[in-house]
Amino acid sequence: MKKGIDWKKYKIDYFYDELISAAGNPRVAGRQLVNHLASLSAEELENRRQTAEATIRQMGISFTVYTEEGNIDRAWPFDIIPRTISATQWQVTADGLKQRLKALNLFINDLYHDQNIIKDGVLPAHILKQSKNFRPECVGVTPPYGVWAHICGTDLVRDEDGKFYVLEDNLRVPSGVSYMLENRAITKRVLPELFEHDYILPVGDYTAQLFATLSSLSPRKIKQPEIVVLTPGIYNSAYFEHAYLAQQMGVELVEGSDLVVAKDDCVYMRTISGLERVDVIYRRIDDLFLDPEVFNKDSVLGVPGLMRAWQKGNVALANAPGAGVADDKVVYAYVPDIIRYYLKQEPIIPNVKTYLCDDPKQREYVLANLDKLVVKPANESGGYGMMVGPHATKTEHAKFARLIKANPRNYIAQPTLKLSTAPTLVGSGSLEPRHLDLRPFILQSRELYVTTGGLTRVAMKKGSLVVNSSQGGGSKDTWIVDR
Repeated sequence: MKKGIDWKKYKIDYFYDELISAAGNPRVAGRQLVNHLASLSAEELENRRQTAEATIRQMGISFTVYTEEGNIDRAWPFDIIPRTISATQWQVTADGLKQRLKALNLFINDLYHDQNIIKDGVLPAHILKQSKNFRPECVGVTPPYGVWAHICGTDLVRDEDGKFYVLEDNLRVPSGVSYMLENRAITKRVLPELFEHDYILPVGDYTAQLFATLSSLSPRKIKQPEIVVLTPGIYNSAYFEHAYLAQQMGVELVEGSDLVVAKDDCVYMRTISGLERVDVIYRRIDDLFLDPEVFNKDSVLGVPGLMRAWQKGNVALANAPGAGVADDKVVYAYVPDIIRYYLKQEPIIPNVKTYLCDDPKQREYVLANLDKLVVKPANESGGYGMMVGPHATKTEHAKFARLIKANPRNYIAQPTLKLSTAPTLVGSGSLEPRHLDLRPFILQSRELYVTTGGLTRVAMKKGSLVVNSSQGGGSKDTWIVDR
């Protein structure tokens, strides 16, 4: 029988590889995995890959891609070779993520109250003035514990030095955690023998932690507050996740038409037994569609009067409206200073070097080096609207030069990183390095919690740096290994 993976043939070039060192040896956290994969035949590896695909179909794990031809529902793209990280390194990373979210929540609360960070000259006033996600309707509101972003998905990358860097913070309606949990469920079916020992740290407590976080926000101090997940509906790209999290927490999945704000400015859910008061809404709808009385008057996704109920403290919203003011790639560049300002600490996890196009000198540099840089709009997500300079055409360079000149506040640029790689199954028993990132999830209310690892997204195309599933990327299970 033909043996499976021959690790001597695995070439990592000059990038940092998550599993194999530059000397060709498995990293400590991945030794057990490397040895086990080497013992499997090519046929067995292929059988396990097919098992993963069958499991994905059976479990109905999917995501939606928006195209000009219409919405396409696709099976979740998954690679069976896990990514491994040592528990020792992860503890430092988790501390850095907690530090970051704590500072960002202090920052958001300050912006909606005294704006001391602007008065003290740490954040330029025009950054806030031109923010697309600052909501004047939130000024003066203080949510429970002063926390606005209760759920955050922070994107991490490793450069060639093997060190984690923060690429961006997702504080509005972060998604992907259900896929992190399902990746683990799939991997347990595909590689069950590796879970017979306890050195792979679990991730399954996330939904219990999310439920506890949401419960702590309830305006009514009762044992069982009524929590709902508010979804835009079945045609949303993340609907699978909305339904999954509601089911796992044992709470109701609702649409805007299922809720009503009564004369007492409280929110109620329509049930067959009549109206039932709602205490906490985990909303998966963007700010501007939450309440047609306040924001988009044509929205049929939200609930009329919802902002009024929230402002009066009669219902909790997670994440709070207005939290997106910190989910801005221009604000991102100031996060190290934000941490120093509010916490009097040095950032544990550094930012990727960032050029602000609204600064004349930095803009001049960006325009002269578009072929070397990644250019991103300030408030897009999912990989949309960005340009990877080295992979772009001269026509695209010229287009982005015009966009930057027309609206410099809306663009940042970063060096083209040599993103770390990990072995990815590309054929029968054949592995090649593919670039990846990592999205851990952080929860904050009374306490802070970080997932044990996160959602690893991988660029399935050779040489590609775009990991988003909407742009052709896939995913892996992430193992935090305690040994």
